[in-house]
Amino acid sequence: MRVEEAIGRQIARLRAERRMSLTELGEALGRYLDRPWSRQAVHQAERGQRSFTAAELTALALVLDTSVPVLFRVEHERIELPGGAVSPEDYRGLLLSREPDMPLDGVEELIVALHDIGEVLARPALARLARIGRVAEQVAGPDL
Repeated sequence: MRVEEAIGRQIARLRAERRMSLTELGEALGRYLDRPWSRQAVHQAERGQRSFTAAELTALALVLDTSVPVLFRVEHERIELPGGAVSPEDYRGLLLSREPDMPLDGVEELIVALHDIGEVLARPALARLARIGRVAEQVAGPDL
């Protein structure tokens, strides 16, 4: 996936979570940029069909009430750059400003921990165990 597509996915996800229309997001961006984005410009951005300036990324983060690194977030996909691909692990480390010999600060440690917890909770075996536990509680009754 190209980095522009990763950013576009996050813009679309965050816009939907905030129940903003394409037009509303474009108009809100106009408060921070020279002019608002058209509905079509927002749509192109969400589809990864445009590059972003630093000012645009900053305005998007402000309007969507998030941080710039969140706009770059991807889960398990390689990021394609013009000169080659970046592994998901290296890309995530890049977003966290993590160097091998540099300890993470508290916020970055929390982000990494939450990501790891999310991966564990998504495992099918864990979901089955949770269902078994709920059934066992129902069978045993409230005394268990």
